[in-house]
Amino acid sequence: MSISIQKSFDERSSEGYGKLYLVATPIGNLEDMTYRAVRTLQEADIIAAEDTRQTRKLLTHFEITPGKLLSYHEHNKAASGPELIRFIIEGKNLALVSDAGLPAISDPGSDLVKLAVEKGISVIPIPGANAALSALIVSGLPTERFQFIGFLPRDHKDRDNLLNSLQDEESTMLFYESPHRVIKTLESMFKAWGDRKVVLARELTKRYEEMARGLLSESISWLEEHPPLGEYCIVVAGAHPEEVKERKDAWWQPLSVEEHVRHYEEQEGLPRKEAMKKAAGDRGVSKRDIYKELL
Repeated sequence: MSISIQKSFDERSSEGYGKLYLVATPIGNLEDMTYRAVRTLQEADIIAAEDTRQTRKLLTHFEITPGKLLSYHEHNKAASGPELIRFIIEGKNLALVSDAGLPAISDPGSDLVKLAVEKGISVIPIPGANAALSALIVSGLPTERFQFIGFLPRDHKDRDNLLNSLQDEESTMLFYESPHRVIKTLESMFKAWGDRKVVLARELTKRYEEMARGLLSESISWLEEHPPLGEYCIVVAGAHPEEVKERKDAWWQPLSVEEHVRHYEEQEGLPRKEAMKKAAGDRGVSKRDIYKELL
């Protein structure tokens, strides 16, 4: 096993490579831009942006004239990524920005970082605003342990499977969601976990910043009366340790799905479909999942 060491503050690597800078940009309030971020963008040979139009507005505000502004996003990363790496290997310093917040969080920046690390290129973080952590620290929910999940899968089956897998997660969980899907997402959470404390944060750092705190059921009702606007950070309480222990100590834990269903058929005289439904309820999964397991 070999360890690779990155010396972040050498001006150029021994191979003559440039560096990849991950530059955080404001998530709403332009005053959150750091002096170091401004200087890094001023000095970079190339700036790669998720949306060059948005980034050009930011650069204009801070009177930054980019050496070269290039596009790098989900739809062109396969072609653009290797090209950007080639520029760095030729000795150019490249600054990567997303539309808002930290690049490489729920965006293709992580793919560019992977390519850079594989080529021995130094990757330098330029910290700044982050929506998920900003929502977490004002949520009032535990911050000692937390898990960032980001955007859930669009496919409802994949979404439900992921949420079911998180049923016993005891740490606070952080999600991103669009206004068009937020109600459906909360309903899926309620179905998978029951009622839990949740905080819906939107317009963070902006003029109409808003935190809605309550239970999942209350939040769903509230959003039905107040149509969702803007992207949301959803902060959800983790599972209560006693509930997790109770589930893990449940009488049916040693049983296979087949044995679990047969128990209800033989001991309680339930029809097959009812036995499957009851077993699904015990396990916190859908009846469809039980059916698939038995095929």
